[in-house]
Amino acid sequence: MKFLQHKYVLISMGSVASAIAGYIYWYYWGCTEGCTIRSIWWRMSLWAGLMGGILASMLHDYLAKRSKS
Repeated sequence: MKFLQHKYVLISMGSVASAIAGYIYWYYWGCTEGCTIRSIWWRMSLWAGLMGGILASMLHDYLAKRSKS
């Protein structure tokens, strides 16, 4: 678990996992017409990957602050 302390490893893992989840979401529940993000697989995967990276960054900052105190 020591490698998870590196910020960029955690962000990369969060982004990749979220991008895969975004693709799965698009495949099963994505819309076919009228939706800007959910209608094309790569847009949904990109959006989910960005959101996952942001959440992983926030998680890393929280864990770093918690371990200092």
